[in-house]
Amino acid sequence: MHPRQTKKPAATASAAAPDEQRLTASDNSRRRLLQNAAMLGGAAILTACGQQADAPAVHTGKQSWHWKMVTTWPRDLPGVGSGAQRLVDHIREMSNGRLDIKLYGSGELVPAFEVFDTVSSGTAEMGHGAAYYWKGKIPASQFFGSVPFGMTAGETTSWLYYGGGLALWNRIYQPHHVRAFPAGNTGVQMGGWYNRPINTAADLHGLKIRIPGLGGEVMRRLGANVINIPGSEIFTALSTGVIDATEWIGPWNDLTFGLHQAADYYYYPGWQEPGSTLECLINQQAWNSLPADLQAIVRIACQSITLDIHAEYTSRNQQALQTLVHEHGVQLRQFPDQVLAELRTTSAQVLEEISHSDADTAEIYASYMQFLRSVRDWTAKSEQVYLQIR
Repeated sequence: MHPRQTKKPAATASAAAPDEQRLTASDNSRRRLLQNAAMLGGAAILTACGQQADAPAVHTGKQSWHWKMVTTWPRDLPGVGSGAQRLVDHIREMSNGRLDIKLYGSGELVPAFEVFDTVSSGTAEMGHGAAYYWKGKIPASQFFGSVPFGMTAGETTSWLYYGGGLALWNRIYQPHHVRAFPAGNTGVQMGGWYNRPINTAADLHGLKIRIPGLGGEVMRRLGANVINIPGSEIFTALSTGVIDATEWIGPWNDLTFGLHQAADYYYYPGWQEPGSTLECLINQQAWNSLPADLQAIVRIACQSITLDIHAEYTSRNQQALQTLVHEHGVQLRQFPDQVLAELRTTSAQVLEEISHSDADTAEIYASYMQFLRSVRDWTAKSEQVYLQIR
């Protein structure tokens, strides 16, 4: 699908005719030549438009592009939804309106889990979501969402931009005519909401839980029944017993969804998503249609919104957690050490097994784990020790 383009009408000029009695013969000749040239030029443009009705418009001013963005989030959901809106607003502002993008929340134009295919086909030029939603189509995509017991937000961003991760990400999307940019990070998430206490790993057996990506596979290995549903359906499913537990994002979004009204226990930490990257998807043909300056604007806007969303989650989560505990009486619990040990061991097994599924996944797994091993030492000597002594 070609991006819809508009053009500014060409300005026309008219000059007041001078007093004929004061014109010299040469002045008359010059005027006739200019008038004839203008008439011939206008006729040529009309002829060309008639012969090429389906061709792109002839642009005499700056071109503009009008795109659609589809998202996996409800439009007004704080953080992920509002962040996607800010992204398109930033692009519009920085481009002075030359790239104008209309945002559609999940279900408004397409269902949440059809975002990737919609961008791939060109039905929408852009999308915003999380890469692990496409694991059925591209198993390796899960590494670009979040990895259980993996890298934090800062470490992941470093891997993407300075460890080769972003190049690998775009390589696996290339056959689908999609390119990706990091476009947000929620930071360390919560472990989720449960309608029964989790004291040992055996308590996970038979548990009906909504949890996507690699974390979902870990829970499945430990006996849980994993159900993947979009965020907009979580509250109803949890309150009616369709699911017994769910992870979503963190206190800010969980409070917005009212999940404290549907479950009794709120667990931490978010072992399954320690640094969840959000993605901006762009149809490759649409991307190629942009001039270099607009491509640069999109890249920089995505980097900006990654910082912005992460900063906002850090601020809002701590405020919302206080509200959940002190105003709503939420039972906040840490996963027992034995449960976390089982989750960690099973996570390592899942990652090792999935790395053998195809060549792309093997290469991405190797890149991710190598960077994790390298950066972990620095994180331990810097942030981790500092947090212990603060």
